[in-house]
Amino acid sequence: MQRPYNFSAGPAALPEEVLRQAAAEMLDWHGSGMSVMEMSHRGREFASIYEQAEADLRGLLAVPANFRILFMQGGGLAENAIVPMNLSRGGVVDVVVTGAWSQKSYKEAQRYAQARVAASNADDRHTRIPPPETWSLSPDASYVHVCTNETIHGVELHTLPDLAALGSKAPLVIDCSSHILSRAIDWSRVGLAFAGAQKNIGPAGLTLVFVRDDLLGHALPICPSAFDYKTVADNGSMYNTPPTYSIYIAGLVFQWLKAQREGAAAGVAAMEQRAIAKAGLLYGYLDGSEFYVTHVDPGSRSRMNIPFFLRDESLNDAFLAGAKERGLLQLKGHKSVGGMRASLYNAMPLAGVQALVAYMREFAARHG
Repeated sequence: MQRPYNFSAGPAALPEEVLRQAAAEMLDWHGSGMSVMEMSHRGREFASIYEQAEADLRGLLAVPANFRILFMQGGGLAENAIVPMNLSRGGVVDVVVTGAWSQKSYKEAQRYAQARVAASNADDRHTRIPPPETWSLSPDASYVHVCTNETIHGVELHTLPDLAALGSKAPLVIDCSSHILSRAIDWSRVGLAFAGAQKNIGPAGLTLVFVRDDLLGHALPICPSAFDYKTVADNGSMYNTPPTYSIYIAGLVFQWLKAQREGAAAGVAAMEQRAIAKAGLLYGYLDGSEFYVTHVDPGSRSRMNIPFFLRDESLNDAFLAGAKERGLLQLKGHKSVGGMRASLYNAMPLAGVQALVAYMREFAARHG
């Protein structure tokens, strides 16, 4: 029996194979007599889970040796404070505002640093990414913050900027929560990347941080020890009890990703091919429809989060009710923007997008 297709923006769908494996191992992980939920984070059983997850993640994203991978808690919102506490040194921080999440990042950074807006798409209603050549970067910035995919507004920065070519010596910090592992990361242009796991990796509770070695050891005195990147790195993410079960599920997802193939492409490269195909199918239908509309500029469209609207919004409730009957779940848009939103993370198969487009076509025929 086909499970419903879950288009939630997060916490989001997980691969069915992962859920089945986790269910099978729930009461007894590999003959240990324990659930992973019951294991000591310092025991050999969980150590093996952690080490494999870290190695698989490093391989999937080709993370260089001079970057540390930290498995933390707090989510992306907490990182909006943890990053400036670690990297700002109380100085200037440049923030590129591309939507709701980077707006939150800017507001939070003001508590710990001299945050300034280097560019904003607010005048465009957050429908396009400001071109990097238009960014006004500070010569003395401690770092430049960019949210490379805005989950609410559905804009994505598809190519990371070369800050040095733009005249900045600052490291680039990216919030890649909602597109991580759907495309490669150019680590030569990044100083730090972070991502909440609950969108494209696993359950809520885990936050991944990739930080370059030279950026460790600069935390402000007010930074809690458990959020000091150097302390976390020196203790192998075990300074405090990490989110063990979330790490375990993430590790299963990493193994699932390693096994994915699209022609000659594997892992993240295969996921990118699928993301392009899935997003292209939905955007292609939207662009040819007079019943639905999407406002995002074609050059800035997210492959992961696709907001769209019915031109007659009085039909919204009927659309959502019909979608639920068809097993198409959680399509309601974020409360701040309204409309609809389909999130097409790695776990969403092409068949799910095909089912959505077929339903949208039928609904438009009935009500158009």
